[in-house]
Amino acid sequence: MNALGHVLPGCVEHQLELARPAPPLLAMGAWFKNTLCLTQGKQAWVSHTVGDLFQAEACLAHEATARELLQMLQASGGNPVAIAHDLHPDLHSTRFAVQLAAELDVEAIGVQHHHAHIAAIAAEHGISGPVLGLALDGVGLGTDGQAWGGELLRVDGAGFERLGHLRPLALPGGDRAARDPWRMAAAVLFDLGRGEEIAERFADQAGAGIVAAMLAKGLNSPRTSSMGRVFDAAAGLLGICPKMEFEAEAAIALERSATDYIAVHGWPAPLEGGWLVGANGELDLLPLLGALSAEPDTGYGAALFHATLLAALLHWVARAAEATGIERLACGGGCFFNKLLRSGLLEKIPPSGIELLMPRKLLPGDTAISLGQAWVALHTVEKQ
Repeated sequence: MNALGHVLPGCVEHQLELARPAPPLLAMGAWFKNTLCLTQGKQAWVSHTVGDLFQAEACLAHEATARELLQMLQASGGNPVAIAHDLHPDLHSTRFAVQLAAELDVEAIGVQHHHAHIAAIAAEHGISGPVLGLALDGVGLGTDGQAWGGELLRVDGAGFERLGHLRPLALPGGDRAARDPWRMAAAVLFDLGRGEEIAERFADQAGAGIVAAMLAKGLNSPRTSSMGRVFDAAAGLLGICPKMEFEAEAAIALERSATDYIAVHGWPAPLEGGWLVGANGELDLLPLLGALSAEPDTGYGAALFHATLLAALLHWVARAAEATGIERLACGGGCFFNKLLRSGLLEKIPPSGIELLMPRKLLPGDTAISLGQAWVALHTVEKQ
């Protein structure tokens, strides 16, 4: 049974208690690993993962799950007051959210992907006040129309501010670069002024010369602040995983190589001068990636990447905490499946005087996005 007095539908996987009462809201989730979330009173119900919404079966399951959750709400005589969705207009979940909102004559509320990641953590911890947020993942559409994924945010309920982001890297070939880490490595070499090395260094990869030319001419090479693509670039530069057969294969291989090295040798010292932070809060990891391009020991290189990334993130967050006076940090996004990154922050952040907020019941990746969307919508409706 649930707070509405009805048996929970089979689509529900998680029931969470909210720190404050919410109006009836339906949130439609992300593109990858899609879940939906329904709120009513102090309860939130998050569905099972229906899949990735580029698959027809997942889209049909998404629609069926939305209808099932609506039936649960309508059985008590109500409709949602709003339907929350991702900002990307082309996602199936966005289009269906707009369709449902029109059917029910309610508001459709767009929520930025990384805002939702941090809001999900805030919802789990019952925090409505301002928090700093590290949102590190593959990709999500930003408010400027660009591909985000390495974001330092100030989140305060319905609103957020982008305090900083990773230095954007080119995606030679667009989405193809997210499957071929050698392409991200090529993008790094180009930004380092070493584009002439690409064709020879990656001679065993079909199209290496074409990729070098694309980067030189700026053709089909949109830029992204994605942390996931930085992991790919590091793996590509070290020769650990030039091409991927499954999602996050390069990041997993990079973490495994680092873990094996650390188990024997311990953590290396972070690379001195391995990062820069610009006046606009941009975190530039090119110095670190440049060092990896010349590192023959892949295990050491992988461990050095993790050690330096942790030090850079700690520095980045400390600057933001000093500037804003906010001493709470929420961490969300798929990069936090990385145990070395997660354990490093758990060890280093609390002694700095900053309270660290990690996921509790839900996972750090996109399955939590629907809860975050609902939390943002709750605060949006309250302000109206």
